[in-house]
Amino acid sequence: MTPDLEKARAFYGGLFGWKFQVGPKETHFYSMCQVDGRNVAGMGERPRDAPLPPAWSVYFEVDDIDAYAARVRKHGGHVGMGPMDVMDAGRLAFCSDPTGAHFGLWQSKQHHGAQRVNEPGSMTWHEVNTRDGARARDFYAAVFGLEPKKMEGMEYWTLHKGPDVVAGVYQTNGKEGTSAPAHWMSYFAVADTDATVKKATELGGKVLAPPMDTPYGRMAVVADPAGATFSVIKLAMPAQGK
Repeated sequence: MTPDLEKARAFYGGLFGWKFQVGPKETHFYSMCQVDGRNVAGMGERPRDAPLPPAWSVYFEVDDIDAYAARVRKHGGHVGMGPMDVMDAGRLAFCSDPTGAHFGLWQSKQHHGAQRVNEPGSMTWHEVNTRDGARARDFYAAVFGLEPKKMEGMEYWTLHKGPDVVAGVYQTNGKEGTSAPAHWMSYFAVADTDATVKKATELGGKVLAPPMDTPYGRMAVVADPAGATFSVIKLAMPAQGK
C-alpha cells in the first residue's frame, strides 16, 4: 500500500524491471507487478486517512476465510477489515497478531497470488519481526496449523507446513537502532545485492541496513521513497519455487 502509485511504479519498475498491469478506476488503479508477464506482487493506493504507514503486506492463502478470521480472534489476534469480497478475485480480511504485526487472509477465486517466486525480481521469503517472538510463534502455529522449529544460536523460528518452510518469526531485541513496531518483512530475490542497493538510492530510496553476507545469501534492507521497507537478497542457493 502506497500513497502514490505512479511514483511507486517508477521506483520498483526501475529497481526490479517490473512491468505493470494497471486496473480500472473502480479498483483505484490497483497494479499487478509482473516479470515476463507473470504476477510477482501487487500495489494498491493507500487511503489518506489510513491508520497504517506505507508498507508491503503478506497474505496467507486459506480455504475458508470466515473460519480463519474466527481462529485469528480465538487466538488473540484482531480482524480489522473483512472478510469481504474483492469482486471476482477472491475474499479478503486484514488482521493483526497479538504482538501488533499486520497481515492478510486471502481466499482465492480468480486471483491466485504470485505466479513466480524465488527468482530475481520476485518474493523469496517473509518473516515477522517482533519483540515477543514466542507469542507470535504460538499464534501463527495455532491459527494456520504450522510447526515451528527454532534455529540454533538465535531467537528465530521457521514455520513449517509439512515439508515446506513457509515463513519465519524473528524476535528483535530493541538493539537494532529502531523502535519500529512489530511488522512483517518481505524479501525480494535479486541477481546482485550491491547493485540493487545502489540503484535503490539512485531512484530515491534509502538503505536501512547495508549489504551483508549471511549463510542464506547477501542481503540488505531498503525503504522506498514513500517509506515502505523491504529486504533484497542474492540467494546463496536459489530456492525451489512451486
